[in-house]
Amino acid sequence: MSAQPDHLPAPPPAPAPRAAAELLARIRAERPERSARWLPAFERDWAKALEDSRQTYDLSPLHEVVRTWRFKVDSAPAVDGFIAAGMNDEDGVDLAELTGNGQ
Repeated sequence: MSAQPDHLPAPPPAPAPRAAAELLARIRAERPERSARWLPAFERDWAKALEDSRQTYDLSPLHEVVRTWRFKVDSAPAVDGFIAAGMNDEDGVDLAELTGNGQ
């Protein structure tokens, strides 16, 4: 008897063919300081996913980059609103203190 499920969940639908180009345009349209950080990061992620896809003949890495970056760009206004409302996470506890690595 196997502990594996007898079915796998359906993968998320593939992004539209132009999704990466549209996402790149959205990143370029962001505030200059955000765009300056995000553009090189997106291009790095895309280049790695493209190389992975070339080696495996699988488009999943490219689709994952589009999904991840779409989420980042879509959530940016909520993060801006959180910070603008005076909310911050400065009172958080450093993970290194909790794990004992910050000594």
